[in-house]
Amino acid sequence: MVLWVFGYGSLIWNPGFDFDEKILGFIRGYKRTFNLACIDHRGTPEHPARTCTLETDEEAICWGIAYCVKGGIDREQKAMQIYIENVFTFQYLERRECEYDQKISVDFFKEGDSLKPAVTGVLVFVSTPDPIGNKYYLGPAPLQDMARSDVALPLLFLFMARQGNKQIATANGPNGYNRDYLFSMEKALASIDHEDDSIIELANEVRKVMNKAEVGKINGSDVSLKPHVPLVHLPALPEGTVVDSR
Repeated sequence: MVLWVFGYGSLIWNPGFDFDEKILGFIRGYKRTFNLACIDHRGTPEHPARTCTLETDEEAICWGIAYCVKGGIDREQKAMQIYIENVFTFQYLERRECEYDQKISVDFFKEGDSLKPAVTGVLVFVSTPDPIGNKYYLGPAPLQDMARSDVALPLLFLFMARQGNKQIATANGPNGYNRDYLFSMEKALASIDHEDDSIIELANEVRKVMNKAEVGKINGSDVSLKPHVPLVHLPALPEGTVVDSR
């Protein structure tokens, strides 16, 4: 059996499982957002962090790494288990198959070939963008609010978060600071030469908060502002080409 998994967040720099092949490329119709609450890796129930998920956008492309695991069912299941534990543990605390998760299958395009999928049926984990049906979904917010530590979460989440919630600049959990997760993602995307302008903007807003609070001087984080980069534009598709924007 062969399993392909697309990594768009921490899997880019820390897959956490053995794989046989990895390919740099992108998927269509999805964009990164920091709209999910994390209460056990980079945050706590009292002070949830914000972590990355994908949301649909017909005009968007999302760069990342596709990992291939070949072999028997045991190896595939092991890879899946580690993937779940590293990326969406907070949704699997009580059960492995949470009703709020979405496992989608997409076409993956290799860098340099935007017309023909390099791999079809690549597995991607996303989360339901519904603040009513998904208690972990925070939804969009202004950059300043996501970066700050004094912004209230939606009422639907307060039954877990209660009071004193923190956002990216100050949230902290067993795996470290929320801001370091964001900065690592920014660095990883730069390392594959496909920076995400929205990630840079958010990271710079967090740096502003840290500079103002002098958090960086205490913890040694890199708080220098990063320059914006132009968005990557794909070559135009030939007339009559049909694109699956799932």
